[in-house]
Amino acid sequence: MCARRVLRAGLGVDTVKGPVTRRQKIERNLFSDPMPVRVEPCLSLLSGKAPIGDDWAFEVKWDGYRLAVHIEPGKMVRLITRGGHDWTSRFPTISHDVLEFGLDSAILDGEAVVLDERGASDFGALQKALGGRGGKRSAASAMLYAFDLLYLNGQDLRALPLRERREMLENVLARRPHCSIRLSEEIDSEGAAFLKLACELGLEGIIAKRRSAPYRSGRGGDWLKVKCIQSESFAIVGYEPSTAALGGIGRLLLAARRGDDLVYVGGVGTGFSYASGPALRKLMDTMIIEKPAADMAGRRKKARWLCPALVAEIEFRAWTDDGKLRHASFKGLRDDADEAAVYEIPE
Repeated sequence: MCARRVLRAGLGVDTVKGPVTRRQKIERNLFSDPMPVRVEPCLSLLSGKAPIGDDWAFEVKWDGYRLAVHIEPGKMVRLITRGGHDWTSRFPTISHDVLEFGLDSAILDGEAVVLDERGASDFGALQKALGGRGGKRSAASAMLYAFDLLYLNGQDLRALPLRERREMLENVLARRPHCSIRLSEEIDSEGAAFLKLACELGLEGIIAKRRSAPYRSGRGGDWLKVKCIQSESFAIVGYEPSTAALGGIGRLLLAARRGDDLVYVGGVGTGFSYASGPALRKLMDTMIIEKPAADMAGRRKKARWLCPALVAEIEFRAWTDDGKLRHASFKGLRDDADEAAVYEIPE
């Protein structure tokens, strides 16, 4: 990177490794960019296979809540969800530890997770720590895997290629290592081999990113997700009660979007726990409506229909020939703050 770009990034050698001098502060202010109040996240596009080529970098796909970590002048921290909600108080350890990097201002992009005993991210454990969908508890045990740096010490970095943003992020995180804030490591491997290993280890999948790309908000294709087990978000349009199943839920009835309509894609009857099952049943019973929100073709007469406001994260192995989920399992409800989009079926 040329000297001017280093200056614009606020990352001269002294800036990273030593105290900021008066001259550096003056130089930084000369090239200062306004700090965004919020940045719409760059989202990964689903791909059936790992891309090939030297311009692609690969990381583990973390299964948690996407967060933008804002460090603002005056040592104020805000943790902003994908949906734009302020969840600073819900991740107290992360919000405390990020201040110890000693940055004037920054925006880090990452994923808040809770790890299981294998060291893999566990979405269900994170939801439990937060008190479930709509819960108000804080998750002090959660950690942040940071994978991008969008703003640093008065400079907007989004126009820089990923390889340069990553180098700056690594320098920032190396200043004061913390257990609660870690770098999402790039894996030095061919994508196909890394995906195979991730699947063998029981991980959800991998993320591929273009090293030469700037940071673009939205789902433009610079970032790809390749999954071992398919996992998508579906609207709950009803449920079948049961006197034998956990929480009294025999099956959740699910729908995807096709244009402006909801389309029934099958049901799920596994994945509920002694805690999540009764809580979900209680919540659903407050949302009952007379007619199904999706076309059920006259089936399931014993079902109770719901306002399609609840979005469930569902793991499944494949789609059947008639467009239904095969071997589905309930992972949890997506929170409104996460702004998870209901899966869309191509028209």
